[in-house]
Amino acid sequence: MTASRPLTPQASATIATIAEEVGVSVATVSKVLNGRADVAAETRARVEESLERHRYRRRIRRQSPGIDQIDLVFHEFNSGWAMEIMSGVEAVASAAGLGIAISQLDGAHRPAPRRLDALVARRPLGLLFVLCHPTPPQQLMLTEHRIPFVVVDTDSATSASVPTVGSNNWNGGLLATRHLLELGHRRIAVISGPRDVLCSQARAAGFRSAHDEIGLPVDVDLVRYGSFYVDGGHAHGLELLAGPDRPTAIFAGSDLQAIGVLRAARRLGLRVPDDLSVIGYDDLPVAGWTDPPLTTVHQPLRDMAGTATQMLLELARGATVATSRIDLVTELVVRESTAPPATTRP
Repeated sequence: MTASRPLTPQASATIATIAEEVGVSVATVSKVLNGRADVAAETRARVEESLERHRYRRRIRRQSPGIDQIDLVFHEFNSGWAMEIMSGVEAVASAAGLGIAISQLDGAHRPAPRRLDALVARRPLGLLFVLCHPTPPQQLMLTEHRIPFVVVDTDSATSASVPTVGSNNWNGGLLATRHLLELGHRRIAVISGPRDVLCSQARAAGFRSAHDEIGLPVDVDLVRYGSFYVDGGHAHGLELLAGPDRPTAIFAGSDLQAIGVLRAARRLGLRVPDDLSVIGYDDLPVAGWTDPPLTTVHQPLRDMAGTATQMLLELARGATVATSRIDLVTELVVRESTAPPATTRP
């Protein structure tokens, strides 16, 4: 493989110099810029990295001088969760007479340069990013093209320079665990989302804080991280509940995870809430239709999305928003999946 040769600080980033640095042909760089599929993944990644590092200015074909449309970009589609976000955006956008274009990044948390180019070429009124956000060079590019953007994110740690709407994940974890402790549970497990996702860490931190309030140590073997989906809750649920010293309650990081736990409990012959209490997170519509109906933490997804859309419209009008970070309140919704542990009942 040809070694990459770095550009000198004075060199301008052209297709030719990018090709020279990466050690590929000009045609290969052109293919990457045009989104062609006939480029090896490793080569594409090196070219994209060089283009972004040198802030290569791509020629963007404008299709129109601007359209009355918001582009809504998800990091990936999660049917129930995404539908709540879309409903919140649509309510505000339709009232303003705006259309919505929806896309997703196949699980990535940063848009690939060619995807952002395509978004900019459409000249939307603004961009809403959900659980993803543009890199600093991409933010500069959007600013130069006068396209405002807002992020809907639950991690509460986006840069202060990025307008963001989220929710209080730590408080949600605290409320859920307090509820279980107040019911009398003392052996409580938590199944959070991916360890490298900040909202997962915040919910687990709230879980620990509730234990600290009453001086109860957390059993590290009962703290699990995984995906926010049903299969993640099911797999961890089976592991936690199959042992002799199983937890009497499980706090799941999402309603879908909690559904996976309910399936695991049923598979092992455990009754909810008689043998096991379960709490979810998000309060998706499906939470009221599980058997039993799910106690959960209400994350105001529609309000988050609507607030973000309103913020975007203000930015598009040239207004200055009062704050760049808004965190909405989370609340506990008690249904039928939680009860005192069997050992404390008369």
